[in-house]
Amino acid sequence: MTASAVGAGTTVAVCQVALAVGRPEENLARGLAALDRAAARGARVVVLPELLRSGYVFESAEEARALAEPLDGPTTAALTAAARRHGLVVAAGLAERADDGTLRNSAVLVDPTGVRTVYRKVHLWDRESEFFVPGDQPPQVVETDLGRLALVICYDLEFPEWVRLVGLAGADLVCAPTNWPGPRRGGGERPIEVVQVQAGAAANRMFVAACDRTGTERGVEWVAGSAIVGPDGYPLAEAEAGGAEQVLLADCRLAEARDKRVSARNHVHADRRPALYGPLTG
Repeated sequence: MTASAVGAGTTVAVCQVALAVGRPEENLARGLAALDRAAARGARVVVLPELLRSGYVFESAEEARALAEPLDGPTTAALTAAARRHGLVVAAGLAERADDGTLRNSAVLVDPTGVRTVYRKVHLWDRESEFFVPGDQPPQVVETDLGRLALVICYDLEFPEWVRLVGLAGADLVCAPTNWPGPRRGGGERPIEVVQVQAGAAANRMFVAACDRTGTERGVEWVAGSAIVGPDGYPLAEAEAGGAEQVLLADCRLAEARDKRVSARNHVHADRRPALYGPLTG
């Protein structure tokens, strides 16, 4: 990876699409079509939602198991083929079924060479614990030709310690597939989930691309709050109100995430006082 490649702007896209549980082939095709549109508009990194192929609102553990797939299953195969076709880095979520039958809410990061990293969601939301076993490993930061990328999933973003861990590991861009249950907020306020993304980005001076979903699934609506946020905490692109399917793009100079200074005397990581934070790990 050359210095010029890192310093140049990288077009990052999030593809907010409507998904439906029990329609795996339709869901995957919809995600891939949005990815193709993003690539046609110049995207180099594309983020798709959590549990892209399976959908989210499972009625039972048996249904979740039937819709889950091995890590080398159809989702990863299709995303890798798309990455090769377009020369992209792609992040997306899937319901992963391990060889021993364990189910996890996972995400993969792929590029034209194949799978670069897998992340298993550590912080499970609500009924997810009825279907999935939580992950027990922190996200890996992966060196790509575009910069240092990492994965987290949805509810993980609400734990500042976890997002800080990724920042301290050197991520330029955190790719976050999400399924944020609604209701949508009115009154001109950003969804609190997006505010939390902004806070994590600013606290660590890094980019975060959060890809939500839209539509209604078994009575559940979604925040539809996809956003790409810069190291200053302000959105570079955010979903339009109304919850429509949409592809958001932003030019991200990922090298900016390596400068953690916020004033002549302040640095968001060097100014930490870990010796005083003991209760956080208790």
